[in-house]
This record gives sequence, structure tokens and C-alpha cells, in this order.
Amino acid sequence: MNWNQIAAEHGTPTYVYDGDHLNQHLRELRAALHPALEVFFSLKSNPNRGVYDVLRAAGARAEVSSLAELRTVLAAGTDPGDIVFLGPGKSPAEIEACIEAGIYALVCESLPELAQIDEAAGRRGVRQRVLLRVNPAFSVKGSRLTMGGKPRQFGIDEATVLAAGPSLGEFAHADVAGVQAYLGTRILDADVVVKNTAYILDLAERIAAATGIRLDAVDIGGGLGVAYFDGEQDLDLAALTKELNPLIERFTAAHPDTRMIMESGRYLTADAGTYLMRVRYVKESMGEKFAVTDGGTHHHMAAVGIGSFVKRNFPIELLSRSAESTESWNVTGPLCTPNDTVAKGARLPSLEAGDLLGVRRSGAYGPSASPVYFLSHGHPAEVVVRHGRTYLVRRRDTVDDVLAKQSTHPDLSTHEGV
Repeated sequence: MNWNQIAAEHGTPTYVYDGDHLNQHLRELRAALHPALEVFFSLKSNPNRGVYDVLRAAGARAEVSSLAELRTVLAAGTDPGDIVFLGPGKSPAEIEACIEAGIYALVCESLPELAQIDEAAGRRGVRQRVLLRVNPAFSVKGSRLTMGGKPRQFGIDEATVLAAGPSLGEFAHADVAGVQAYLGTRILDADVVVKNTAYILDLAERIAAATGIRLDAVDIGGGLGVAYFDGEQDLDLAALTKELNPLIERFTAAHPDTRMIMESGRYLTADAGTYLMRVRYVKESMGEKFAVTDGGTHHHMAAVGIGSFVKRNFPIELLSRSAESTESWNVTGPLCTPNDTVAKGARLPSLEAGDLLGVRRSGAYGPSASPVYFLSHGHPAEVVVRHGRTYLVRRRDTVDDVLAKQSTHPDLSTHEGV
């Protein structure tokens, strides 16, 4: 990767995605998993069309959670039968668009939503397949964010689903025909993923028995983790599939017509992304070295460690030249807040203005999960590098872009009544 050339061509700050790595990583995951288990890419982790194009070409299906994400995957040529739509607060427009497109399934997260899906499908005179998102009564320690076993806005409580009985199958147009559950995220322990999956598969069978619904599909969620910080280790894929694949084999033997779905976002994209920044100034303050860059937490909020008790650095490197990392540096951005610290006490070489720094493992939950309009800076550029060629897949916001949606009115600037 020629970082100096990328910066010269596209400027900084820029997100750079290694398309060859994206392709290879998905292919390795699919080859390791049981062949019945389909991988649906979670666009929430990185909704860039260029990133999705690479993953779709490598065999990914699509899991979307907004109208924009739905339109992205449809525009990319995705078969509607390979799309599922999740989210606890779907708008009527989103539900209508999913039904119109004929997507494989809407994942329903509340009983009122189920009624709304039924009404919307009825207006079109069709039956829409629905998977119930279940909030399990169970949680396994080991995920960085536990999604089950406690009150949540996501899904319908396990007890509520089981108590509903045959009434879930009585809708004329909402065809309840499967189960989805998501128990945690950023899981690095293979045993936790296996235990989660075992519970979900058992839960699906218990729900089918109690309610009489078909099991057209069971979505086991995902949550496969990525190691960002010192002391963490990446998920052992071989150890995972050694235990996971026999579970899937037993379930599919008992339910040969059930589609098996795994969602994956961060695991597929994180390691393929680098946030590229240029150092503007270097300085010392009370004995500490600071490198002030043109990038910052408005583009990479995850680097702040929001939600972590201990703030730790994402991997960060000097990319524009070779030098030994010997000094402690605080890497900060242009924002008027002390929270705009991308890395604190990072071991880096002696830095100079003009150096290029790269925050590694930045391919997931980057600009789309950051306050890109703080101080009116706008969205960074995004590029994909594939087969040695660099493709601009999102241009940088200009000042005119940032201001274009604002409007003023003459009455607002008068002094009448003051």
C-alpha cells in the first residue's frame, strides 16, 4: 500500500479500505463455516457502497437497518431474496419499501410492529415473511456488549413469544416463519459464540413447538469480535468452527428446509480499514508530546473508547516513512474539545509536521458512527484499494456541501420586538 501516493491523490483525512483483504477474509470465513450457514453482511458496520460491492462479489448476502441501506444493496444488484431488514423502530416507509422490494424477511422486534407489517402487506395483497427477533432470557458472559438476558429495546421477550402460542400464526399477511436472536457483540471467545448459538437453536425449536410457526429461517446473529487493544487476541476461527459446525450439522439434519443465517459486520471489515491522517503540528505541553493532525474523533469516535472504563488506543502507526517507535505521543485532532484525542501515550517515532499516521483496524463503525459535522468539518473521503488500484468510493465533504442544506429567512435577522 503506497500511503504517500494515496494521500497525494485523495488528501487527508481519508478512510482507506483494503479490498483484497475484504474479499479474502470473507472467503476464509465462508470456507471455515458449515456450508449451510449463510453470511449476511451487516451494513451498519460500514454502509459504503464500494465496501459492499467487494463483499457481495465474494458471496455476502445483506442485512440492512435503514431505507438508505436497503436502497444501497438493491442498487448494487442484490437479489431481494438475500436481504433481511432489522431494527427496533422501523418507519412505515421502511416497512413499505421492504414489502415492495420483496425482501426475504423483515425481522420483527415488537408485537405492535408485527401488526403494522400485517397491515402494510395487506394493502399490497401479499404475505411478507417475518422472523421474530427474540430477546432471550439467557446471556453468556464474554461479549463486550451483552444483548440478551436483560430488559432491552431489541426484540420480543422470550417468555412473551412462548406465551403467545398459535396467535403468532394467525395474521393474514405477516407470515411469521422464523426466529432471530443476537446475544452479544465483539466476542473474542469461541466458546461464547458456540454457547450463544446452541441456545438460539434450542430456542427456535421451543418457539416452533409452542406457537406452531414454520422455521423457514433461523438467524443466529453474529457478534464475532476483533481484537483492538493490547492484551486482546483475535477470535480463533478454527476453534470456533470445530464446535460450531457440528451444532449446525445437527440442526440442519433435523430441519433440512430451514435457512441458516449468520450476521457479520465488524469481523469482516474492521481489519481492512485504515484511517489516514496527516500531522499538522507537533508540540510539547508540560512534558508530554502532542501531534495535532487533520483527523480526529469527529471521524473516528470509536478511537475515543466510548463505553469503555479504561481508555485504550487502537493500533496506530507512522506510514509515510520508516522509523523506530521510541517515544510516547498523544495524537489529537482539530476539534475544540480535550476529548479529541485519537491516541494517548502511543509509542511512535519522533514525529514531524507532514507525517502520515494510520489508525489501523478502522474499517467498522468509522465515519457513519461518528459526529462528522462537529465544528462543521464534514465527512472524510473514503477509498477502496483493489488489485493495486485505488478507487474513490466517497468524496470528501466540501464547505459548500456542509452548508448546502442550511437555509435562512429575512425575518430571523430583524430586530423588531427587541
